[in-house]
Amino acid sequence: MISILIPTYNYSVFKLVENLQQQCAKLAIVYEILVIDDASTNNKISAENEEINTLPNCNFLVLKNNIGRSKIRNLLAEKAKYGWLLFLDADTFPSSSEFIKNYIASFSEDRSVVFGGIKYPNNNLKSESLRHTYGVERESLPLQERLENPYRSFITMAFAIKKEVFNLIQFNEKLAGYGYEDSVFAFELNKNNISIFHIDNPVLHLNLESNLDFLKKSELALQNLLNFYQKGVIDAESVKILKVYLKLKNANLLWSMRLFFKAFKTAMLKNLNSTKPSLFLFDLYRLGYLSRLTPPNA
Repeated sequence: MISILIPTYNYSVFKLVENLQQQCAKLAIVYEILVIDDASTNNKISAENEEINTLPNCNFLVLKNNIGRSKIRNLLAEKAKYGWLLFLDADTFPSSSEFIKNYIASFSEDRSVVFGGIKYPNNNLKSESLRHTYGVERESLPLQERLENPYRSFITMAFAIKKEVFNLIQFNEKLAGYGYEDSVFAFELNKNNISIFHIDNPVLHLNLESNLDFLKKSELALQNLLNFYQKGVIDAESVKILKVYLKLKNANLLWSMRLFFKAFKTAMLKNLNSTKPSLFLFDLYRLGYLSRLTPPNA
């Protein structure tokens, strides 16, 4: 028995739900698909999503007020009826017609969390080159590589978890802002000795931000990262860039990153907006931005 949970905001998920419903019906399993709209402002998309209520075992609900990424996922879990929860982001899509079958086959008494991985479709748009390159090289990891770092390679875009275990962890509603929620959730799993079982059953990530939007989101995420670290809800081992940043800070070398960032910011941005962005330069850009968030005398 499985509850498939999808939060959405200004994004049409009818085709996603229709595909999942057909897969579940074919397997003849006990299931439900719950979608909650976080007070979308696009009425046309909301009307399209209302059609979800015409599908068997599917329910679409619209909130009157926006409650944010963590609260809406916790609300979905609260409303779920069944013992296994499969969380999917609105802009994902199964890469296989046996997507649900593969997840169901992985469920067992001795497993609590299952992650199938992420894939990215071919994309030649210059305007989305940075997000696509980052996704392909940093998120779309093969199974063997994910097994080497099971917590660091975990992404909440698509994962299954036992409801009793989720109720123990949940998404932290006290943490506002954008970015690194995945790392905080994985940190809590690790801290509670809850293992992540990795399988080869990815979703496609379809909706990519433009280079400019991704850079802005990355900067917001770095602000969040420092906030999370200062509040003790994440540690240096959870995020590689945080580990490098703290090494530079402890060695009193952040000043050099500030100088580098000031001198080469424009050149780095030119590369990051090109058809072949360098993730090495992206890491340097992010380290430079992180160094600017820290007072010079800190």
